[in-house]
Amino acid sequence: MQPTACPTMKIAFPLLLALMGMSFAAQAEDLKGDAAAGAKLNASCIGCHGIPGYQASFPEVYKVPMISGQNAKYIAAALNAYKKGERKHGTMRAIAGSLSEQDIADLAAYYAAHGESTPAPEAVAAKPSPEVEALLAKGACVSCHGANFTKPIDGTYPKIAGQYPDYLYAALKSYKVEGNAYVGRGNAIMAGQVKQFSLAELKAMSRYIGSLPSEVHTVAQSKFR
Repeated sequence: MQPTACPTMKIAFPLLLALMGMSFAAQAEDLKGDAAAGAKLNASCIGCHGIPGYQASFPEVYKVPMISGQNAKYIAAALNAYKKGERKHGTMRAIAGSLSEQDIADLAAYYAAHGESTPAPEAVAAKPSPEVEALLAKGACVSCHGANFTKPIDGTYPKIAGQYPDYLYAALKSYKVEGNAYVGRGNAIMAGQVKQFSLAELKAMSRYIGSLPSEVHTVAQSKFR
């Protein structure tokens, strides 16, 4: 049984997340990304992120995330996390490790702008089942990811509505992992959140969030240039 949070903690927790996001954002603002330069750097990206529905095979099978239209600050934060080993994924760490800080800023700017020609979804988000609604409320997911999971409170947090459910599930599970050299994500806040849920509950939340109208997508690109 989880201890009941006092009212002060319920107020302070989202505030703490917001302050942490502001700290990450301040660091990201030191570099201005150039989308045109990023378009020349994405040869290592399009082999996976430029193929709609492409599936990764290691460490488990899931669709690689859609990143066109994602927040630039989040893309930069994710690449830096792979570069530092805070996110464990051999291929992504190798790619991120080959990029300079300016490269990362440029790629982030490119992919954020990559979806601008696609209109924002107008469909009304489906209401979750009472069970899933209770899980989302328990996790306070909208406190960071915003209304309909498309309006994060800070750009360093991702838009997650409409993202592939199997990727969302794999990502959430990774925050539970400790002491594994190949799998895991080192984010204390997310780890604290997901550890209160069973795998079945994480899968149910992922299915619902993935069913929502999305602002992120994959723009098909040829591997050959």
